[in-house]
Amino acid sequence: MESMEKNDFRKVSEETRTNTRKRAVKLVEQGYKQVEVAKIFGVSNNTITTWLKKYREQGTKGLKDRKRGVKSEDKKLLSLKQEKEIQRIIIDKMPDQLKLPFALWNRKAVKDLILRKYGITLAINTTGDYLRSWGFSPQRPKKKAYEQNDQAVKNWLETEYPQIKKRAKDENASIH
Repeated sequence: MESMEKNDFRKVSEETRTNTRKRAVKLVEQGYKQVEVAKIFGVSNNTITTWLKKYREQGTKGLKDRKRGVKSEDKKLLSLKQEKEIQRIIIDKMPDQLKLPFALWNRKAVKDLILRKYGITLAINTTGDYLRSWGFSPQRPKKKAYEQNDQAVKNWLETEYPQIKKRAKDENASIH
């Protein structure tokens, strides 16, 4: 049998992954060595071993994909009540109002809030996952204030500031 190139099974359908596993198990049962089968399907020998173990324990059912990630609300680090409370705090207050050393909410500020409030240490990425699931997205502050009057700024730069600069030079002072 000829060998296939390395496969990224994340990019193929669930059905294709299951069929590939079944074909690999069938080849091993027909007498091919696991190393040969691994080369044919472009996977590691350990992967073939895992597929065989699952097949022997559960039959073809063991070769099907299973859902990954958190399986229920019970396994989350924060309870639903805690999540709602943190969301409310983020919406109603700024970090500095809570004596946190941040001007705006970010993942680190939320992580510190959760640690202080509940004693739960979250990874920074997990904090980001929570924020995304709550509908919060990263924001970039605008460079310009909403209240800024462009004409007033232009006037100040063209007339007032040059006078201030001249006076500072005359008085041997510096502008801060």
